[in-house]
Order: sequence, then structure tokens, then C-alpha cells
Amino acid sequence: MRMTENTTTNYKADYMEPALADDNINEISSLGLAHIGDAVYELMARTWLVTHGKLTSRGLHNATVEIVRAQAQAQAVRGLFEKLSEEEQTVYRRGRNTRTHSVPRGAQSDDYHAATGLEALIGWLYLKHRRDRINELFEMIMEAADAS
Repeated sequence: MRMTENTTTNYKADYMEPALADDNINEISSLGLAHIGDAVYELMARTWLVTHGKLTSRGLHNATVEIVRAQAQAQAVRGLFEKLSEEEQTVYRRGRNTRTHSVPRGAQSDDYHAATGLEALIGWLYLKHRRDRINELFEMIMEAADAS
């Protein structure tokens, strides 16, 4: 699963667009998927805020925190769970049910686990190069957040 430069095929690792086989993606732990998904989700939130003309400097940070905090992610995934495919629901559940050693201060356990499931799903979709689906889900999340 290690991606490094291979002199026989002239392949150079691309960490912005990783090329992993499905078997390699399936070997990544749920927490590993959530780790990647967390970064992707935060980047999307930051991009959404900036491209929608929201705030500046400190306001951007505070608005980003509001979008990516566990409670907001948990609410988002609960609102779109039924719109996930069976395979996506399985990835989400696998992430949600992963045992974590701690829950961040200020987060409820149920929300934190739901957020971890969403992040695992986003990480999985990212590694599978399903950018259209990530964007579709994120749009649904942001539309629901704007409506509330």
C-alpha cells in the first residue's frame, strides 16, 4: 500500500490525487479514512465560505469551526443518511462504530461518533476519486444548514 517513486514504471506518488486500488482503500482503518475525510471536509468548508463571500480572517475561522464541529457534522449526516447508497451507509456505519479512545471536550459521544462516520465516508469517497459525490453531499449539507 505504500506509494513511493517506482523506477520501473516511472510512477511518482501524487498525494493530492492518490491512486490506490480498492483493496488498498478497504485496508485503511476507519480512523484513517476519518483522518483524511476530516481534512477534505474542512477544506470544503473553508472553500465554501470564501467562495460565498463570507467573512474575513477571524470570522472565517469561527464560521469554519461552526461547520466542521462534531455536532454540526452529526446533524448533517443524520439529515442525509437516507440519501446515501447502501455501500456509503456501510462505510459510514463502519466509521461511526469505530472505538475511539476519547471524545473531544464539548462534544457529545453520539455526535462525535456520527461525525467520525461522516468523515470516514468523505475520506473513502476522496480516495475513490468520487469528487462529484462528495460535492453533491456537501451541497446538501450546506443547503440544509442555510435553511435552518
